[in-house]
Amino acid sequence: MPAEIRKTLLHVENTLIEGGKAAETPLTMIAAMAVIRNPWAGQGFVEDLKPGIRDCAPGLGSLLTDMILEASGGGDKVEGYGKAAIVGVNGEVEHGSALIHTLQFGNFYRNAVGAKSYLSFTNTRGPANASLQIPLMDKHDGGRRSHYLTIQTQIADAPAPDEIVIALGASIGGRPHHRIGDRYQDLKELGHDVDNPAAV
Repeated sequence: MPAEIRKTLLHVENTLIEGGKAAETPLTMIAAMAVIRNPWAGQGFVEDLKPGIRDCAPGLGSLLTDMILEASGGGDKVEGYGKAAIVGVNGEVEHGSALIHTLQFGNFYRNAVGAKSYLSFTNTRGPANASLQIPLMDKHDGGRRSHYLTIQTQIADAPAPDEIVIALGASIGGRPHHRIGDRYQDLKELGHDVDNPAAV
């Protein structure tokens, strides 16, 4: 059966001033979250998680992607993206991983924003009000450090012991006043081939 959703939440954060200096382009970070009943709750150790994945992951991916698109104004506006899960203390970290580390979840978001890079992630276990941290990276370029960001928030009453918080994150823009360069500059300084970093 589809995910049993207790609530959804939308977190929108706009940074206008950073380091005491106004941002030339304000940074917007968005988190779309769903609090669901753990589909494997009360079943003991479940060997095959695939039925629950097929039941729950596609609907969650579609729902949370739609929330991000509405809040951002469209997939073309999204620059950085990521995902996260927090499993309640009666569940396994594997339960959260099962729902977010599947193409049946992530491809809704990836396709909607036209992304090329992988979705950065966290999957943890914790009590209600645990810190939800969604790492972001540029949707096209994993070496673009200006978009290495983390959305941090929490839900006062979730996850309950038999719940999971599932989330997608997005940024419109990168860090204001970013000035640490990109990964490619480091590779050049270290004498590595930018197109083949393993080569010296």
